[in-house]
Amino acid sequence: MPTRSLVSAARRVHWLLACLLACLLACLLAPSMARAAPAVALYYGNALPLAEFRAFDTVVVEPGHGHDPVRHRASGSELYAYVSVAEVQPSRPYFADIPAAWKLARNGHWDSVVLDQTPGAWPDFFASRVVGPLWERGYRGFFLDTLDSYRLAERFDEKAQQEGLVRVIETLHRRFPGIRLILNRGFEIVPHVRDKIEMVAAESLYRGWNAGTRRYEEVKAEDRAWLLEQLRAIQERDRLPVLAIDYAPPHDRALARETARRIEAHGFIPWVGDSQLHTLGVGSIEVVPRRILVLYNGAEAVTLNYTNAHRFLQMPLNHMGYVVDYADTREPLPEGIHRDRYAGVATWFSGFVPAHKSKELSRWLLARVAEGMPLAILDDFGFQPDRDWAAQLGLQATHVEPQGALLTVRQHAMMGFEAATPAPQRDYAPVRLAGAMAARSTPLVELQDARGQVFVGGALMPWGGFALDPFVMTELPGVEQQRWVLDPFAFLTQALRLQPMPVPDVTTENGRRLLMAHVDGDGFPSRAEMAGSPFAAEVLLTEVFEKYRIPQTMSVIEAEVAPHGLYPQKSAQLEAIARRMFRLPHIEIASHSYSHPYLWDQGAKHGMFLEETQKDYHLDLPGYTFDLEREIVGSVDYIRQRLAPAGKPVGIMLWTGDTAPSAEALAIASRAGLLNMNGGDTFISRSHPSLTLVRSHGIHKNGHLQVYAPITNENIYTNLWQGPFYGFERVIETFEMTDSPRRIKAVDIYYHTYSASKRAGLNALHKVYRWALSQPLHPVFTSEYIRKVQDFYGYTIARDRQGWRVRGTGELRTLRLPPQWGAPALADSQNVAGYRAGVEGTYLHLTGGSAWFRAQESAAPPAPARTYLHDANARVQDWRVSADGARTEFTLQGHVPLQFGLAPASSACQIRANGRALSPTRTAPPAHADIQTFQLPDASAHIQILCPAR
Repeated sequence: MPTRSLVSAARRVHWLLACLLACLLACLLAPSMARAAPAVALYYGNALPLAEFRAFDTVVVEPGHGHDPVRHRASGSELYAYVSVAEVQPSRPYFADIPAAWKLARNGHWDSVVLDQTPGAWPDFFASRVVGPLWERGYRGFFLDTLDSYRLAERFDEKAQQEGLVRVIETLHRRFPGIRLILNRGFEIVPHVRDKIEMVAAESLYRGWNAGTRRYEEVKAEDRAWLLEQLRAIQERDRLPVLAIDYAPPHDRALARETARRIEAHGFIPWVGDSQLHTLGVGSIEVVPRRILVLYNGAEAVTLNYTNAHRFLQMPLNHMGYVVDYADTREPLPEGIHRDRYAGVATWFSGFVPAHKSKELSRWLLARVAEGMPLAILDDFGFQPDRDWAAQLGLQATHVEPQGALLTVRQHAMMGFEAATPAPQRDYAPVRLAGAMAARSTPLVELQDARGQVFVGGALMPWGGFALDPFVMTELPGVEQQRWVLDPFAFLTQALRLQPMPVPDVTTENGRRLLMAHVDGDGFPSRAEMAGSPFAAEVLLTEVFEKYRIPQTMSVIEAEVAPHGLYPQKSAQLEAIARRMFRLPHIEIASHSYSHPYLWDQGAKHGMFLEETQKDYHLDLPGYTFDLEREIVGSVDYIRQRLAPAGKPVGIMLWTGDTAPSAEALAIASRAGLLNMNGGDTFISRSHPSLTLVRSHGIHKNGHLQVYAPITNENIYTNLWQGPFYGFERVIETFEMTDSPRRIKAVDIYYHTYSASKRAGLNALHKVYRWALSQPLHPVFTSEYIRKVQDFYGYTIARDRQGWRVRGTGELRTLRLPPQWGAPALADSQNVAGYRAGVEGTYLHLTGGSAWFRAQESAAPPAPARTYLHDANARVQDWRVSADGARTEFTLQGHVPLQFGLAPASSACQIRANGRALSPTRTAPPAHADIQTFQLPDASAHIQILCPAR
């Protein structure tokens, strides 16, 4: 429920001169107070992830929803518990223990009881029964509401009530040292407790919610003037920050933004939310909506993994920084899709949804358009638009009859992206632009019939945009390959009106593309076709792992190596090899299951599994019945108990077979504390040069994330290991094509143990490893990459006046800035180590989970105002810069000998590593004349840059 307030009409009397003086003082005080004041949000719901609020310094929540304040605190944000002081609802656990004599009145609007503040035992009761349990849960801040509710009683002693409230606050400070309090109103008691409270809040300065009429309303001028007088007094007399809470419809983001701006102009901390405070409102900062809702028809594919919406649409959205949520039109369509969290809605239908769902779908889409939500429609509308629906969107889709063949007469620059725009087939259903919107629309493909009538295959519209089949993608005849006809990046950006923002980037850290390697354990017992017929695993150990000492992740299939598995007579040798592998410090341990399931979700059979039997779903183990717990948790336990060195973690599950685990499998892995990866199958190459073969970061199922491997394994490049066995060397093409013209993927050397069973396969591995080691990459373990992807999905970006405030878990450390922004203003930034130019913009290097920065107005890189990091193959830790910028210190912690580049603020700066002077290794190219590069034989070093004081 929203906070409540009572406004006495008698207190609305004010003097114009006093208000004018107050406004003048506010203008003088506002800039300094705004800079020091925290960003505050109020959220009383429980449907949104609290991670979306962590850009705010303070978040007031309903503690009954089970939030964890200790966990949230780790993100740099603090949860404050909402507590009602002078009212209580019967649902509260302590309600039954409140004496009847303490109950003054009822508040029918909120079904609550008003409590007397004068009983001597009340402060201790409130501290023990209301605040105490919340303090034990980790709350250290509290939002005290309903301080004026005693006025709802027919008779009350105002002075005694206020003295009782003061005793409550004094008791809280005595019982809970360090407690932080925000008062909602209680203006009369503020002078008596100003040294014990953090700020004072009030509601409805410009816009309020009328609970009686259930409408949002503009606050009357006389009410606003009186409230301003009270808030000015608190601001000027008591020198306390003021939080002003207003209300606006959740879909009207522009109104919320304007209201927050008006509040902030007074020097107050703003929060503008919906009537129930259940959405992500606008405060002194505004969180950028990073979610796109994609509608699809689940009947078009056996699972979400195989839908066009997921296979083709999610990758470009992920690359542009957006998280995709899905809604299956077979289910009730979601409510609460507002501009607070969603940047837009997209649909991808390959035909009509079931007839009984078409009306719901069409109405739902119109409702979103009416609320101002951008809409992008791809491939098909999903239903036959009726005349009214089409007219509201500026279209004519019925009674459109072209005469003769349709010819393409004009097309937008975004068309012909990977393949030429095709001619429409006979079954193409043409569309025309109509009404007033036609003049405000931009056709993507214009078609003309024999009579000169003009039709469109897609258009950018005032409400968003659409592109219909065959103008989205096309199939190449005879080769089973697809190509984009339209540029998905350009279409989605323009149709959804996506604004430039810093993009959380999982491919890069400190300006260098990530390098990782992981091995599925298949073929561990195989004999290599080499002298002496050693186990493939032995060859892998000696010729790859011991040669290339970069971070790598190795997995085993329990049934292939365990004494109770398929090869008990070989187990001792195989386990010994595994133990030798896992003892290597650069080898991370993972499980590849117990029985290597080929089909993880047996309720979603597809392809060859439609006709095969249970025994074909995994390795043939006599007497074994498929069990998810056994495959995931059991296999990890086996590795921990028999193979892993003491103290070395086993924390990753690498999916097998179809790599499409069910939501239940993902949940089991999550409960066991395991990271997970595999699937996706990105394998763009010179012979398959299409982004239709580049997949997204991962997929959510019932709230659980499956992280996709950045690049697919050698099985694809060798025709399912049928040959050529050197085929994996073509993964280098994939690495290059996912780096330019867009860096979409990290470098991932992903293969199976059986690659070491053939000399051609082994030679391909050597070629791939050598290529990777010749590149300026940043080696990481698979677990580090997985955590970056997890961080991507919860990353928070907020506009903060003239800059940007970002917060994550600290795993993802790179933001990709739009090219038009130029270089960041490092002198004004916090927790930013440096930057490096990239093909799509500037990579910004962060030093932890939170940062603030702004971009330079000019696109030309300025002379460095302070020393900055240009690039490094290791993680930055403990970054510190002196106040005058003359001294910069940090630690580089990596996995291989260090390489890094610095841009010193002056040529007179001295660079030191671990206390010793360090000289540059070579002269940088002319384009980077200010960059000095360094190398160290160690994987970790403390770096100091000492420059002359300015």
